[in-house]
Amino acid sequence: MGASSDPNQDGSDEQQKRSEIYTYEAPWHIYAMNWSVRRDKKYRLAIASLLEQYPNRVEIVQLDDSNGEIRSDPNLSFEHPYPPTKAIFIPDKDCHRPDLLATSSDFLRVWRIADTDAESSPRAVELKSLLNGNKNSEYCGPLTSFDWNEAEPRRIGTSSIDTTCTIWDIEKETVDTQLIAHDKEVYDIAWGGVGVFASVSADGSVRVFDLRDKEHSTIIYESSEPDTPLVRLGWNKQDPRYMATIIMDSAKVVVLDIRFPTLPVVELQRHQASVNAIAWAPHSSCHICTAGDDSQALIWDLSSMGQPVEGGLDPILAYTAGAEIEQLQWSSSQPDWVAIAFSTKLQILRV
Repeated sequence: MGASSDPNQDGSDEQQKRSEIYTYEAPWHIYAMNWSVRRDKKYRLAIASLLEQYPNRVEIVQLDDSNGEIRSDPNLSFEHPYPPTKAIFIPDKDCHRPDLLATSSDFLRVWRIADTDAESSPRAVELKSLLNGNKNSEYCGPLTSFDWNEAEPRRIGTSSIDTTCTIWDIEKETVDTQLIAHDKEVYDIAWGGVGVFASVSADGSVRVFDLRDKEHSTIIYESSEPDTPLVRLGWNKQDPRYMATIIMDSAKVVVLDIRFPTLPVVELQRHQASVNAIAWAPHSSCHICTAGDDSQALIWDLSSMGQPVEGGLDPILAYTAGAEIEQLQWSSSQPDWVAIAFSTKLQILRV
C-alpha cells in the first residue's frame, strides 16, 4: 500500500511524484464513509460524524488531484439526525440518474446532491425522501445498515435491530417487502443479485433470502459458539459464490462458499484485535481487504482458497494507520484506491 513518496527524491517519473496516501482531518470522529461511483466525480467521498447527540453532520469531500488536498465543500455539508450507521452513493457509474446519497439511522433517508455551479440552482444537498418502514407505531427500530442494489438501483434493503429486513422501492417511496429475517437484531445486509440478499444477526447466523420465495431462507453459516453475533457481511460481487463475515469482538474473518453451507472455506486470522470492516475487491474475485482495532488494513489474496495453507493464510499487503480503523471502502470506479477511516481522519490509499 506504500508510504508517501519522498518529495526530495529526484525522480522525474510521474508515478513517483504522486503520493500514495492522502489524508483529510474532519472536525469530528468519522464513522460512516463511502466512495461515489459516478465517472464525473472522481475521488469523491461522503463521511459522517459519530457524535453522542441528536444533530450529527455529513460532509462530501473530494481529492483535488492537482495539489493533493482532500477538501470538504461547505455547500455540500449538512446536518443529520443521529449518527448515520451507513452512507452509500447511488450505484450509477454512467451518470444516468440523479446524484443521490442514502443514509441510515433512525430512518432511511435519500438526499439529492446538486453539485453543479449552475446559476439557477446553487450547490446544495436536499432531503429527497424520508422512508419509515414502521407506519403503525411512533417507535422505530434503528437501522443498523443497508445496501443499494447495483443491478436494480431503485431497490434498497435495510436491516434493523427489530429483527426485520425491509426492501424499499425508492422511486415509488414504498416498501416492496418487509420480513422477519432473524431471531435477534439484524446487523448487516448485502445484495447478491437482483432479487437475492443476505443478512447477519446477533443470532449468529448468515441467511440468504430470495424475493421470489419470501417464506423461506437458507442458513449459510452459524457461529460455532452460541450467542456470538455476526456484525458485518460482504458479498463478493465478482464471484457471488463467496461472502465474508465478521464475528463481534473477534480478530478473525470467516469466508464462506454458499455452495457448501456451514463450513468456512477459509478463516483469516492475522489481525491482532477485533476486525471492524471488510471489503471485497471490486475488480478481482479473489482479493479482500480487512481492517480493525489493531490499526491495520490488510489485503489478502484468496486464490488458493480451499487448499489448506500451512499455518494459515498471510496477507499480501499491510498498512498501519494512526488509530483503530472503524471503516473501510474499496472504490468500485477507481479500484486502485481504498479508503479507511480512523478517529477524525479519512485516508485514501493507493493499492
